Amino acid sequence: MSLEPYRRALAMPGLRSLLLVALLARVPVVASGITLTLHVVLGLHRGYGAAGLIGASFTVGAALGAPLLGRVVDRRGLRLMVGFTTAVEAVFWAVAPVLPYQALLVAAFVAGLLALPVFSIVRQSIAALVPEQQRRPAYSLDSMSVELSFMAGPALAVLLVTTASATAAMYAVGAGIVGAGVALFLLDPPVRSASEETQAEGAPLRRRQWLRPRLIAVLGISAATTLVLGGTDVAVVAVLRQSDQVVFTGLVLALWGAYSMAGGFVYGAITRPLSPLMLMGLLSVLTIPVGVATDWWWLALALLPAGLLCAPTLAATADAVSRLVPAGARGEAMGLYGSALTVGLAVGAPLAGAVIDRLGPPWGFAAIGLLSGLIALAAVPVQRRQRQRESAEPVSEMVAVS
Repeated sequence: MSLEPYRRALAMPGLRSLLLVALLARVPVVASGITLTLHVVLGLHRGYGAAGLIGASFTVGAALGAPLLGRVVDRRGLRLMVGFTTAVEAVFWAVAPVLPYQALLVAAFVAGLLALPVFSIVRQSIAALVPEQQRRPAYSLDSMSVELSFMAGPALAVLLVTTASATAAMYAVGAGIVGAGVALFLLDPPVRSASEETQAEGAPLRRRQWLRPRLIAVLGISAATTLVLGGTDVAVVAVLRQSDQVVFTGLVLALWGAYSMAGGFVYGAITRPLSPLMLMGLLSVLTIPVGVATDWWWLALALLPAGLLCAPTLAATADAVSRLVPAGARGEAMGLYGSALTVGLAVGAPLAGAVIDRLGPPWGFAAIGLLSGLIALAAVPVQRRQRQRESAEPVSEMVAVS
């Protein structure tokens, strides 16, 4: 394993500053979900079901809004979209702490629909800053950055709530998201390279020109990946609760995140790319038996094989989307990719929870592993058709969906 791929990628002008801003910008975005939940429970004195409904409202809005905002970037540029969504974020987080529950439910949907799409912006900019042959290590770095954000964001939100108040946490998270928007507005990272700017000139691309089976397959694989991630979160808590070891939940989840970062680091350094389909298939299979663990230390070890594949699968799918779509439609495509990830997370957690309630914690892991594996199998025919066409296509157009 060589570090040279990382050195070459980080030598690209603008990538280091983009990754640094991305890391800092994602922390408050990731913290927003748990902050809203705790505000509803502690501040509005509602139950967790009501808090979940707020989260679902925001999630549905975000899934619908991401491709629309990406389309704005494709046609009008990044700064217009960032400026507008940052203003919306500022209004929402300024008034959300004082809204009654019913008004907050509606506001959460609107805020999700027009949320600052930090994740999509960063992935689109990486494709513009980094040549195709060096994107794998760049997206691996991005995936590792995401893991750090998910490890830090919720912990900081809980710390703010417990040391100050839920209202103070709401204002702090809002200020952080607005600050992220300002930073991205000032940085103004490119969304297309110089050569792609020329290619993108002319009439806007129609969706049927680029939304083809290979891309749909990658989006399905992406949703299956986060389905596993969202379900694993719930299943870990359930296993530890059953064994009366909930106190170790933070440690086990932190180790799981560390495994993912280690896997992402190795994936970005290897010389031969691995396909998203293969990575997703392995992730699915290796998740199924995790539920046999009964103690926290055994659970932490059981998560190791699947954990090593989380960040690589996300990096591989982001890379594939960037290659499958022409530059003029990349913003909308990355928005669809973000929506696929959001849908996967939204389905994974309640699916695992429902199965656990009916059959027990071990079956939560089995259910999400089996479902994601079925999604991977559904992409196999697309893989076969692609291989049949590879001999007739230019190498630059081939993407590792297979």
